[in-house]
Amino acid sequence: MPLLAAVVLRVASSPTADLSYIVLAGYAALGRPHAIRAFIFSWLFTLINPGLAPESALAGAGRYAVLLAAIIAVVAFRPAVRRPSDSFISGTMMLGVFFAVHSLLFSSIADVSLLKCVSWVLTMIVALSIWLGFSDWQRERVSGELFWILVATLVFSLPLLATPVGFLLNKHGFQGVFNQPQVFGVTMALLASWSVTRFLSQRQPSWILVGIMGASVFGILLSEARVAGLAMFGGVVASLGLTMLVGGRHFLDVLPGLRSWRVWSMVFLSVGGVIVFFPVILGLIDHFLTKSGRADVDGLADAYNTSRGILMQPMLANIRDYPFSGIGFGIGSYPMTMEVVRDPIMGLPLSAAVEKGVMPLAILEETGMFGLLLVLLWVFRLVAVAARGGVVPLAVCLTALLVNLAEASMFSPGGQGLLVMMLLAWSYSCGSANQPQTSRRQERRAAMRGPVPLAHRAGRVTPRPDSRAFETSPGRTASAPLPAHDSSWKPRADR
Repeated sequence: MPLLAAVVLRVASSPTADLSYIVLAGYAALGRPHAIRAFIFSWLFTLINPGLAPESALAGAGRYAVLLAAIIAVVAFRPAVRRPSDSFISGTMMLGVFFAVHSLLFSSIADVSLLKCVSWVLTMIVALSIWLGFSDWQRERVSGELFWILVATLVFSLPLLATPVGFLLNKHGFQGVFNQPQVFGVTMALLASWSVTRFLSQRQPSWILVGIMGASVFGILLSEARVAGLAMFGGVVASLGLTMLVGGRHFLDVLPGLRSWRVWSMVFLSVGGVIVFFPVILGLIDHFLTKSGRADVDGLADAYNTSRGILMQPMLANIRDYPFSGIGFGIGSYPMTMEVVRDPIMGLPLSAAVEKGVMPLAILEETGMFGLLLVLLWVFRLVAVAARGGVVPLAVCLTALLVNLAEASMFSPGGQGLLVMMLLAWSYSCGSANQPQTSRRQERRAAMRGPVPLAHRAGRVTPRPDSRAFETSPGRTASAPLPAHDSSWKPRADR
């Protein structure tokens, strides 16, 4: 009910739109699962189609209120599962400290860089802490809710195909319930990779997933977001190889759905459809690559250079000028032209949007070579752990990362990056749950304590070393038990 009330407030009017973020913040403070839901709705409220809801003047401050409430939830509520401290959280914190120190030393607009640094590191640490603190069934339940929220954005977007509101920004690319076609396309790419791998990972795949797969891929084509389609395809294919490589599992073990007749029936129907409608499909692909004929390109490489080349040129110039120091975390290629929204009372920066198409180049431009190296190590650790969680979380993780090769959003919790961060934290938690949790320090402590008091082996209970069965006498060693007729010792059931 609180989330439904927040949605109603967001679409009703501008004053109530500001109030909707307060409702989300109050809801986020109710518990750890509530905080994840509040983050997702905050992402949706920020990127909602302006034809469906009015502008929110306090959206920037409202997002920080939701983040603060989520921090309170993490501190106030204990995790369902207590795990050893995760090194990835520590690594994320160290990366944030590096960004902060770098901002103070080299950023041309230090307070903006610090704002973005603190916002990213707090959001990422909170998301990781929440997901890692879930039990297995909690993680499944909350991730399932997130999946169906994405499905709901697809369902509510499709009716807008018949209205101008669905094409409000540029009259060509479909944006659905979002403010831009790129946002809709990236969201559908994440949903498509999630639904495809879920379909293939189930022994008896659901027919509902077939509809979701087809509709989400259709949504990518409608959005004309080429990077979304490539990221979805690359994420799914790469996840299959990495899951088998890291886990050492057979292909059919990774994708048990391939043993189902439902999957093969869909494969044969798809192949038949491609053969019958090949000219139409070829036209749709050309329409997709050329953005309704508005882009004169000869292939994927040409399309990428045409759409991102104009953004890469100033970035490359800054990299040549500042290869080691960078220009500052989250700072635009032309710092003097950045539009910074500040708090009218204290003058603190609330938002400063920048558009950079290629995340690796953006990190190199902003933080220099050493910063890029740290980020690459962070991403490598993220992917390596997510690969242990199975093909589904890994596919979503890789899709979210590949999107950043053309849509730099991973470090932007004020926009599309908030959804990306929630999914990255979820994928890491799936892999972390499958890792051995015993650390070297725990092993040393166990060795110092000696053997476990009560060991269960093959369904039998062995006596405790400190029991009477192990009492010594001048003629008997500690390892020799008492005779069988001595039944004075009984195993303790509470050990």
